[in-house]
Amino acid sequence: MYLEIVSPEATLFAGEVTSVTVPGINGEFQMLKDHAPIVSLLQEGNVKVEGNISIDEAYETKFSKDATGKTILPITSGTIELKDNKVIVLAD
Repeated sequence: MYLEIVSPEATLFAGEVTSVTVPGINGEFQMLKDHAPIVSLLQEGNVKVEGNISIDEAYETKFSKDATGKTILPITSGTIELKDNKVIVLAD
């Protein structure tokens, strides 16, 4: 599935991933390939991305890795849309 993470400054990441986990307003949830379409508000927490991804050098400091190897991006709020295996995260 294709993921784009967009902040007010720039597109922080765009590429193929295996899964995305986000901090929804009703709790954390994960999306995998062929997930049903969804639009949701996000709250403060971490966007967790699985897959063989590479982050642009200009934005590497915004991301970290957890003990399981997932790529982590802390956010304060945002919105997510998933449709046709394309996930767009608008993050603050």
